[in-house]
Amino acid sequence: MSLSISLAINGQPLDVALDDPRVTLLDLLRERLFLTGTKKGCDRGQCGACTVLVDGRRINSCLALAASLDRAEITTIEGLAEGETLHPVQAAFIAHDGFQCGYCTPGQIMSAVGLILEGHAGDDPERVRELMSGNICRCAAYKGITEAVLEAQKAIADKSGAEQNRRDAA
Repeated sequence: MSLSISLAINGQPLDVALDDPRVTLLDLLRERLFLTGTKKGCDRGQCGACTVLVDGRRINSCLALAASLDRAEITTIEGLAEGETLHPVQAAFIAHDGFQCGYCTPGQIMSAVGLILEGHAGDDPERVRELMSGNICRCAAYKGITEAVLEAQKAIADKSGAEQNRRDAA
């Protein structure tokens, strides 16, 4: 059975024919669309390496059937930077050594972006650790990851506040 779905992936509209309705979003991204930044870790939704944003919310792409996401907007790690300008979370991960081997990094970054977009990051390191607990780092770079999320959240909030002040002044 074949079916077609329409997606927006990293801002680009795309029609995809699915030969198998059981294909996961993770396999579609990696094997059909060659967006290999999203990693296949456990393939059971337990490690977070496959985290992407769907309509602005973080999900484990290994657990989501692609067929169920018709008309969804999907953001992968490849869609975060704007040209040569890194997303604030990407820049903060570099500044705080939020990675070692790097395998979990795309999922960690996407989870952090989702956490911030959801408005849950706050400024409490323990809260960030708890809300990022679905992403496992085998190298234990958690201290740097937590610091990166807190810094990025503050940078995004400061930028948003500055933009709001400019609009209010205009």
